Amino acid sequence: MSTTPTDHDLPILRVPGVRALLWTSVFGFAGYALLLPTAPLWAIRGGADEGGAGLVNAVLMLATVAVQTTVPWSLRRLGWRTTLSIGVLLLGLPSFALMLTDQLAGILAVSAVRGAGFAILTVCGASAVASLVDATRRGRAIGVYGLAVAAPQLFLVPSAAWIAESIDFRVVFVLGAAPALAVPFAAALGRRLDDIAEAGVPDTGDEARPGRGRMLLALALPSLVLLAVTTPGGALLTFAPQFRHGSTVAVLGLLGFTAAAALSRWLVGGPADRFGPSRFISPLLALCAGGLALCAWSLTETGPGPAVLAAGMTVVGVAYGSLQNLTLVTAFAAVPDRDRSLASAVWNIGFDTGTGLGSLVVGFIAAGTSFSVGLLTTAALCVVIAVVALVGGGSAGRVVGRTSGDR
Repeated sequence: MSTTPTDHDLPILRVPGVRALLWTSVFGFAGYALLLPTAPLWAIRGGADEGGAGLVNAVLMLATVAVQTTVPWSLRRLGWRTTLSIGVLLLGLPSFALMLTDQLAGILAVSAVRGAGFAILTVCGASAVASLVDATRRGRAIGVYGLAVAAPQLFLVPSAAWIAESIDFRVVFVLGAAPALAVPFAAALGRRLDDIAEAGVPDTGDEARPGRGRMLLALALPSLVLLAVTTPGGALLTFAPQFRHGSTVAVLGLLGFTAAAALSRWLVGGPADRFGPSRFISPLLALCAGGLALCAWSLTETGPGPAVLAAGMTVVGVAYGSLQNLTLVTAFAAVPDRDRSLASAVWNIGFDTGTGLGSLVVGFIAAGTSFSVGLLTTAALCVVIAVVALVGGGSAGRVVGRTSGDR
């Protein structure tokens, strides 16, 4: 097992390393949340169009996905402490550089460097949960971790664009360096995880270790589900300040989206541990599609008022947060304990690929048609993957039932 026997009897918040993980995540995601809506607006201020603004977060996520594939290697060669410390510095310090330029090329370069740091933070954070807490409480632990990830986004994503436009963009850029403040917590967490890694994860001998190709195949479905829900999520986070109803409605919509995501990611952990995640996945994807349809309707010229946009974004937030937890539980259940970093990397690649696609694809669709068409495109993706998950979810449920201690 990945924890000492006494750890199993402790409340999750008292398990050694968990609090350091939570503080690292809070500071890291604070910097991420502040610049997610603000950096595209800064590009618009510098003369970019909707497609160029969409590129800002698309490049961030492209760099994230590219570097995520190398994080397991870095953990083996450099260790957790060094890798995590590098990650939070790369995510935080480049924010200062945005004060030097509002030109698209410079903003994209900053996004690429920050993406490398974000890759390390996300892969290490998700993998750390599985290393610190035993499998029977993994859904609840992921829920607690999800609160630390979502809380900064709850408060900062809706307010970041308002602060930038009403006070000064430079205030956001200074605050965006917050991940660098996480170095002491990242180092403490890294020491704990290095000790766990040095102790090793014993082989239970229950079955032969599957090949890498078979593990990647097992991780394909949760990754597709995650991509389906994070694509519209990335679009809403990037473009809500540019929607037709104005900045105040965007703040309310983003507040509903992030609050619903935070609460649902936390609350779904218990049911995931008890029943397994597979039975919830397709209904939540359908719910996401319905929320997106409401958003798209509200953005048409003859559509309803801004309250429908805020309601639709909140509905999407419920699916967005819940499916993050459920797919991560599924990913960890699909591989042996020794391959947790692989499961984390693949899961995060699905998450960030979706976020980048939402920013890029919806941005270019909106530039040629409208945001309504872009959001409806992502709703159709949710419906397609819901059908795929419904057909392929049975085997995923059996894997989870075998490995997660369903009661």
